[in-house]
Amino acid sequence: MLALAAASFSQQPQPTSDISNAPVSPAPYRAGEKLTYTVSFSNFTVAAHASLYVAGRGNYFGREGVELRAHVRTVGEVSAALLKLNNFYFTFVEPATGQPYRAQSAQGDSLAYAGVLDATGAQPIDVVSILTPATAATAPGGFDLVSALFRFRALPLAPGSRYRFTAQHAGSQYDAELRVTGRESINTPAGSFNALVATVRVPKNSDANDLRLTIYFSDDERHIPVLITARLPAGEIRAALASDETVAALPAEQLAARPGALPTPTLPADPARPDARPTPRPNVSPTPATPAAGGQAPAGLPFEVGEQLNFNFYLGNGTQPVGTASFQVRSRGRFYNRDGMLLTATMSTNQTLQSVFPVRDVISSYVDARTLLPYRNELQIQEGSHRLQGIVTLDQERGGALLPDGANIEIPVGTYDLVSVLYALRSFDLAPPKRNAVSLLLNKRPRALNINSVGREVIEIGGQRISAYQLALSTDESQGNRLQLRLWVGTDRRRLPLRIVAVTPLGPVRADLSILPNTRL
Repeated sequence: MLALAAASFSQQPQPTSDISNAPVSPAPYRAGEKLTYTVSFSNFTVAAHASLYVAGRGNYFGREGVELRAHVRTVGEVSAALLKLNNFYFTFVEPATGQPYRAQSAQGDSLAYAGVLDATGAQPIDVVSILTPATAATAPGGFDLVSALFRFRALPLAPGSRYRFTAQHAGSQYDAELRVTGRESINTPAGSFNALVATVRVPKNSDANDLRLTIYFSDDERHIPVLITARLPAGEIRAALASDETVAALPAEQLAARPGALPTPTLPADPARPDARPTPRPNVSPTPATPAAGGQAPAGLPFEVGEQLNFNFYLGNGTQPVGTASFQVRSRGRFYNRDGMLLTATMSTNQTLQSVFPVRDVISSYVDARTLLPYRNELQIQEGSHRLQGIVTLDQERGGALLPDGANIEIPVGTYDLVSVLYALRSFDLAPPKRNAVSLLLNKRPRALNINSVGREVIEIGGQRISAYQLALSTDESQGNRLQLRLWVGTDRRRLPLRIVAVTPLGPVRADLSILPNTRL
């Protein structure tokens, strides 16, 4: 992924990679994997955002394949003053070999109008049709940059191993080598990793070799690139893993399995200007449009429109509730000129705790119906002496958030809020010892939320014994585990959040889902 960014920053030809006869692990090609990165450059701590996504597996262009996607976009001062970059990459590879048979790319904001706001919600038939004419990925045996990175991951990496490969780019051929030099412990926004250190060397090409491309792969089956570095005359580029999650893969039938030209996409029209392109930015008008009657949640989600989850809060070992919370999937419809769902959360303390620490919170989160990523947050917060009321607008396409005080901040693409993350994690792979990490907007700053599945157990709630996954939640702050947050989620298809425990200044707090007798989970 960093090779894509480095190629753009340096404006030097970057090779495509071909690994010769070596075993191929299927682990990196599992559909639904999404990795996002924060890219720093020289003195710019956030210069770009990048993502990798395994979009699906099926019959593409008349042959069996796996669709890989990547996106690199510069942000902030780098985008404004140095390099405006917004590139999308689409590669289709042979499942058994990782060899690409079709690779395409596009620049600029054109893809946003076809629905490619990030790697999870795109409509491939629209995407491919607005790209430049398709060509073969490379000459036989060659790899493009995206498939090369996945092919590296599929190797049996071990310290001391070396893999020679031929790289091709823009009609030129490069003889290169991937060397695994050792192991290191790497800290990223997504957590700490034991990593294998690999370097890419191109002895016969000084420009490519001087990049000193180094990739740190997680020392496990998946070989996730958790950190990638490259050296340029103007400074070092570092792409650090910001989130690792499993999202819904795209159905293969969405992409026409046929050769030749694809149909021209039909773009949604602006009623006021039929000839204008729609804006990809959220509409922040003061009131939402009326949702469509009977709107349903997209198929495959573990919840439905109308679901309401009520929780009782307890202090320590107390048996009398000191507060309540309610989460609801209120509706699906057109909110602020886009297909969305309205999620709400209310929390309040009762008389027992009111005099000590009164709480009255009401949060409305408008999320994209396909990705569950929020684009608008309405807040009414009353917690002790703290008061906050206002609107947070999240631009997931460009990686920015407008806060109630008027401040604009940079956020990683794919950032959740406190409400949407509770619903999104229910669709993740939570089987132990799975580790997920996502970006979470918390206290006016994006934080990496680590979601580690530590075990499966049976817990008792409301007189019922229920099978659950225990999840340990922490952030990348210096004291990100100070609350010792634990969440128990049901193991059935609904993945109901059953219990939350935390250690607070008031002591241990527990929130249990209210369950009626004989309720089926």
